[in-house]
Amino acid sequence: MIHAYYNPVSIHCGLGSLDRLPALLHGRRAVVVTFPEARALGLVARLEALLGADLVAVIEDVQPNPDVAQLSGLYNRFWEQPDACDAIVAVGGGSAIDTAKALMVGTAGTTGGGRFDSLVSLLATGKPFVPAHVKPLIAVPTTAGTGSEVTPWATIWDAASQKKYSLHLDATWPEAAIVDPGLMVSVPLGTTVSTGLDALSHALESVWNVNANPISDTYAVSAVEDIFETLPALVRNPADIALRERMALAALKAGLAFSNTKTALAHSISYEMTLRHGLPHGIACSFTLPLVLEKAWARRPDRDRTLQRLFGPSLQAGQQRLRAFLQGLGVKTEFADYGVSDEEAGAMIARALDGARGRNFIGAVPA
Repeated sequence: MIHAYYNPVSIHCGLGSLDRLPALLHGRRAVVVTFPEARALGLVARLEALLGADLVAVIEDVQPNPDVAQLSGLYNRFWEQPDACDAIVAVGGGSAIDTAKALMVGTAGTTGGGRFDSLVSLLATGKPFVPAHVKPLIAVPTTAGTGSEVTPWATIWDAASQKKYSLHLDATWPEAAIVDPGLMVSVPLGTTVSTGLDALSHALESVWNVNANPISDTYAVSAVEDIFETLPALVRNPADIALRERMALAALKAGLAFSNTKTALAHSISYEMTLRHGLPHGIACSFTLPLVLEKAWARRPDRDRTLQRLFGPSLQAGQQRLRAFLQGLGVKTEFADYGVSDEEAGAMIARALDGARGRNFIGAVPA
């Protein structure tokens, strides 16, 4: 069988790698998209010192789970003057990078670079499109988990309408990613856990996936092994820079794995858990992993071989290992723990299997 793997992102990682940002911009004028606490943490001042006059603006009011209600005004203001900057630098977690990806795509419009309602209309079709304008993106994650720095997609939420949109274009691959574990030392414990579990979910979702290939498996297996070993130790020693670096690389490898496969059933379930039950994304996409492992087991011999590299020959032992790992980090692993009845959970799983990400799951088709 012939396999293909593609990822065009130039990756720069290691302690102090943020200092490469000016060289990667090559003198281009940049807008920084970051999170509200970045200024208090001294991160904005550091970026101002690094970029000088090439930093033309800082957008620092990014909210978790970027929503159309907030993005609309932000997007329209950004594209009112399409020539005001040459590139975007996203510095933050998944929400900052997803916000930047929404901004980087300009739609055709009568003035400037288009309107946000035009972008939403295009996303609502679920079909690829060629944007009228694109700003190159350099992604700098400050959490170990998003993987968005090496993928072309972003999630845009519409809480009022109980919807979510997936932005996924050839144009939305970041040009470069800077993974500097020094930026992650101040991440709070709860965020460290939830983003780390997001990375674990990314890696496992790429294994029980119809799009899996030997290269994505290599990244995924290494990521899972590192996360199992590193995340509990990091929770006990959050200031340990060596553990932060190992976790950052594990999350990067998970991102490289699912950059070619997309996610699958656990993420498809998570969207409804976040929209309807307010569960943070990293928890929403990881608490079902023992359940999804059971549904993936014995579906395809090649997938079983990879899963058994991680969990051994026993499904029950593998599920117990996952449950113990999650519960050891304070994560409950049953729908009932989140106020979801058995009947509602069954209906939610059925809807998730029929969703775009659910159809990537090897258990979505007959064994």
